[in-house]
Amino acid sequence: MPQPRLDAIDRRILRHLQDNARISNVDLAARVGVSPSPCWRRVRELEKAGVISDYVTLVDAASVGLTVSVFVSVSLERQVELALEVFQDAIRDRPEVMECYLMTGEADYLLRVVVPDLMAYERFLMDHLTRVPGIASIKSSFALKQVKYRTALPLDDDVDADAAE
Repeated sequence: MPQPRLDAIDRRILRHLQDNARISNVDLAARVGVSPSPCWRRVRELEKAGVISDYVTLVDAASVGLTVSVFVSVSLERQVELALEVFQDAIRDRPEVMECYLMTGEADYLLRVVVPDLMAYERFLMDHLTRVPGIASIKSSFALKQVKYRTALPLDDDVDADAAE
């Protein structure tokens, strides 16, 4: 799928929406330097092109009792397409898995798992993860402190759209 061409105005729109997805179109237009109608059209085009994939509310994990973050490295017995699909299908259904990446290097997958406590992680591990066929090894690393967490991508107005092609 070809990447849409984003100009400086599109990038400013995206940067402001990442900071506040609830901003009104009138305020957004004023901040990016265009009138409301073209701003609304640009936002709709960014949504249609898949550049804006969703609007969400970020919830503080500790505030809702999810105080344990675990980074899990998973290696499969074999890196064949069927084994990869089986693992990915099993992981997609698990609500405690916040992120899952197919990796290069020592492990095949890296997961970020969020749970309320160590017992909940043990249940996830024993009742779900270890039961996925084809797993050779699982290594867990527990986060002691979150030093930085961002959801906003580092967008720059000065990026040349032609250079991104």
